[in-house]
Amino acid sequence: MEENRKAGLVKHTGGCHCGAIRFEVWNSADLHVFDCNCSVCTKKQNRHFIVPKAHFTLLQGSANITTYTFNTHAAKHTFCKICGVQSFYTPRSNPDGFGVAPHCLDPGTVKSVMVEHFCGENWEESMQKHKTIRSMSKPTKEAK
Repeated sequence: MEENRKAGLVKHTGGCHCGAIRFEVWNSADLHVFDCNCSVCTKKQNRHFIVPKAHFTLLQGSANITTYTFNTHAAKHTFCKICGVQSFYTPRSNPDGFGVAPHCLDPGTVKSVMVEHFCGENWEESMQKHKTIRSMSKPTKEAK
């Protein structure tokens, strides 16, 4: 992924608690993390940053992943069948990307974390008002 390095992205690796699921993701070392207050994110304390699908690679554990959906069934809440940790998922806001849990990354590649609160209780209105969230799962021109 030489083009990702050129675009200023770094390779982060991570996984679930038991190690059955491992992944790599290319993103900035400065993470823009969303803290959503929708019903499921509140219960799971889901905080995540969004990346294009092309920047995410599942390294191991596909047989250990299970998925939960509700309401519109657009979001795919994936988690480890063994330990129950959700280290990534497909967000409703960005079905063409992944939401990655920063706390599931291995240490050493994150420089900073900026947390933005997202009002998932009023999801439709919040999506209308947010100017950049949908573009976060689109590859940048430099990283194509």
